[in-house]
Amino acid sequence: MSSKMTSETRKETMKILFSYLKPHRVYVCLSILMAACTVALTLYLPVIFGYGIDCVVGKGQVDLEGLKGYLLKALIALLLTALTQWLLNQCNMKITYHVTRDIRNDAMEQLEKLPLKYLDSHAYGDIVSRIIADVDQLSDGLLMGFTQFFTGAVTILGTLVFMFTINLWIALLVVCLTPISLLVARFIATRTYSMFQMQSKTRGEETALVQEMIEGGKVTRLFGYEETAMERFRKVNDRLRTYSLKAVFYSSITNPGTRFVNNIVYAAVALSGALTILGGGLSVGELVIFLSYANQYTKPFNEISGVITELQNALACGARIFEILQEEPVSPDAADAKVLTDARGAVDIQGVWFSYTPEQKLIEDFSLQVKPGQRVAIVGPTGCGKTTLINLLMRFYDPQKGQICVDGVDTREMTRESLRSAYGMVLQETWLKSGTILDNIRMGKPDATMEEVLEASKAAHSYEFIRRLPKGFDTVIGEDGGSLSQGQKQLLCITRVMIALPPMLILDEATSSIDTRTELQIQNAFAKLMEGRTSFIVAHRLSTIRNADMILVMKDGHIVEQGTHEELLKQGAFYAKLYNSQFA
Repeated sequence: MSSKMTSETRKETMKILFSYLKPHRVYVCLSILMAACTVALTLYLPVIFGYGIDCVVGKGQVDLEGLKGYLLKALIALLLTALTQWLLNQCNMKITYHVTRDIRNDAMEQLEKLPLKYLDSHAYGDIVSRIIADVDQLSDGLLMGFTQFFTGAVTILGTLVFMFTINLWIALLVVCLTPISLLVARFIATRTYSMFQMQSKTRGEETALVQEMIEGGKVTRLFGYEETAMERFRKVNDRLRTYSLKAVFYSSITNPGTRFVNNIVYAAVALSGALTILGGGLSVGELVIFLSYANQYTKPFNEISGVITELQNALACGARIFEILQEEPVSPDAADAKVLTDARGAVDIQGVWFSYTPEQKLIEDFSLQVKPGQRVAIVGPTGCGKTTLINLLMRFYDPQKGQICVDGVDTREMTRESLRSAYGMVLQETWLKSGTILDNIRMGKPDATMEEVLEASKAAHSYEFIRRLPKGFDTVIGEDGGSLSQGQKQLLCITRVMIALPPMLILDEATSSIDTRTELQIQNAFAKLMEGRTSFIVAHRLSTIRNADMILVMKDGHIVEQGTHEELLKQGAFYAKLYNSQFA
């Protein structure tokens, strides 16, 4: 990434970050006010102690009454400083955690709006890493920024004012030496951003790899892929170590570098102040005040340089999460989009062209007419476009050319929600959420009665295994079904469709994980469910689609054959070869 691009990215990230701070401007103003009060009180303490020292500066010059007054003032100032510091931290924490909450909420909302194309082309682990780890890093950077940046900036301005009022020439000496500290901090900070950016990116890559290996743990061990997986992990982990070490190295030398310059400033003030005392230009107490201010003046440069380093990390992480927020969402439904109600199930596909990538053609000039209530089976070799056709029917993707109509209306002219609610879908890959069995079944129909749930579970043949669970329908299952078998999970997904009774069905290898005996029972249940409903059935086991009204044989994105099971067998062409190959 070029420095120009890096600069533009930083500016854009800061711009978005400020937009998130805007709703919390009251807390930001309070934070600045509390920072100013904290600094003012902190700077007032050296004045009190300096004048207190002048009360006991020499023999016969002790003013105990005056000293008591200064000590009382110091106690009050310390208590007020503690109060304002506490209020400052409260404001900063509210700002930080409200902003990170808003960013995470928007990121999750954006994920719901992003097209499937984005999710299909990005590793899930990397997306998770952005929303969890990167937002945490951004939060840490923000908290440090608000806690130390404001107070540091106000401290620098306040100490300068006080120093100039005490002695002009020593104050000018301090100011002249200050740019050295700034140059050191900037030199280091410019080298940290790219390292933190690479660290954050590699961390996301590592998270994605770990997730991939955990999800495919059984397959990894089955094929003896452990060593290869470990080798891949070691390479990514080594890269993360390299970037992390460089990032930490550059960030860790910031403080020592600026502290070295600050010590030079302190020594110069002490020497020049001592010479001024000999000339009668300063009292001992005033020199103590000056040395205290010189120390307080240089200290924020150490803190700010550390904050800048942390902000570099935060901005690098922020840029990654804001990339998701800036992604082009799915085009919204038109204002005049029609709502599909009481769908009859007439599906008309006219001259559809679609491919996931321009260089790899998939579906070309595809046309199909399905009458209401027809059962259409889609068969063909892997990669021929069966699942892609389902994605187009559900409008997970839109065709590049042509149109798909339901009941005579282009699906792009109706709301996605009404279109998808008209379909019931059971996939080969099951999906269940954390919660009770009952919650998962009612997902398709939240207001379903218990009688409807029981009827659907019996029709889907899931009732028997649910009844044997410790708490029956109230049994809590973990993410993606927890300890349930693959077949049991698929039966629950089928029950979910059974209870919704949608006007159209899509069954994509719906019985692939179920034993043969239960499959025959499910087929009978599906036969009843499909009566009067337009159904699209994707199947590899061709014996399960003999009773389909129409079988579409797809190859390379085209319909190469079409007809009933008996008709296609008589033709003795591609379908007949596919069918007979299962019994060879």
